[in-house]
Amino acid sequence: MSFFGPYGPLDAGDIAAINTVAQFLARDDLGGRNKDDAPTFDLVVLAGNALLWTLEGAVKKARAAGVPLLISGGIGHSTGLLAAAVDAHPVYRKALAGQTSEARLLGDIAAMFLGFDQSQLLLEDASTNCGENGLFSRRFLDAHELAPASLLLIQDPLMQRRTDASFRQAWADATCPAIVNWPVQVPRVGYRANRIDYLQSPNSRKWTPERFLSLLTGEIQRLTDDENGYGPAGKGFLPHIDIPEDVQAASRTITDSGKFASSVLGRPAGS
Repeated sequence: MSFFGPYGPLDAGDIAAINTVAQFLARDDLGGRNKDDAPTFDLVVLAGNALLWTLEGAVKKARAAGVPLLISGGIGHSTGLLAAAVDAHPVYRKALAGQTSEARLLGDIAAMFLGFDQSQLLLEDASTNCGENGLFSRRFLDAHELAPASLLLIQDPLMQRRTDASFRQAWADATCPAIVNWPVQVPRVGYRANRIDYLQSPNSRKWTPERFLSLLTGEIQRLTDDENGYGPAGKGFLPHIDIPEDVQAASRTITDSGKFASSVLGRPAGS
């Protein structure tokens, strides 16, 4: 047994439950595909978030495919976290700190430090939450008479599945572009040097354990189609989403274990 930040001691069952939920939330339509059978897309969309490696992945994919990059994000729940991440970065901290939106700050980094062609950069800088990312991105594309047949969608991995649903909801009255989800990496935790840590590269350490667990449990609550969720039976923000029983069971293991502070898990963390 070991600890994950302030939580623990955790056993193998706790770790498996965390990874089961994380894998479900981080919907990945490219995982396991080789280059020859990977789906194509004619636009990359990045929903603003505080994980700078999602921007790096978005720029890489857009440049390789020779397609525009649309960054969606105004001022929202993650804006302060994004600003702090930029300020702490050894290179990106030189970006224009006075920018007034996530899209403009991330767009500056894409152009100034990642060498992305500004003529291929599209900025939607009014959305304040995940639902508006989808709705305002559609409005932006319509206003600029852009009609992509397919798009690659990138978001904080723990918000990828909800963002996919939000984009589909935004096109509920019209033909939705084919959406290819790519969270850049699917988060996993496991044992490392007698403690529990993220198993990906050090860049994945942009979630504190508190935020990671709060997002993990909060997203399942939001995606559950009942009176408390965001689906048709609740607030109506999202279409119905089927949550597999093993994911529901894993979520219950996390929330019912007594090993995670209820005050932390009950705190809103997602946009």
